[in-house]
Amino acid sequence: MTINNNLYSAMASTPNSDSSDGSWFEAMAEAWGEALDRQASRIETMSTEIGDQGNETPSAITQLTAESLKMTFLSNSSHTALSSLGSSLETMARKQ
Repeated sequence: MTINNNLYSAMASTPNSDSSDGSWFEAMAEAWGEALDRQASRIETMSTEIGDQGNETPSAITQLTAESLKMTFLSNSSHTALSSLGSSLETMARKQ
């Protein structure tokens, strides 16, 4: 599943009815959070397989490293997207 698919599927789902009254900015932030949660869960599962089950093969460790780097990328991307859009919304609000 690609990053865009993660974000689209997270934005399409509404985990609680309270969030339906929120803005698109809040929906995007929630989608990023859900994508990050899924990636963290994936890393946790792989880490457990390596640590608890003794699957300490180079390929398993390399895959875990790749998933960790993907988490870093997602985290940085979410921060950049939310910060940039937040600044843009702030600028638009000042100009009105």
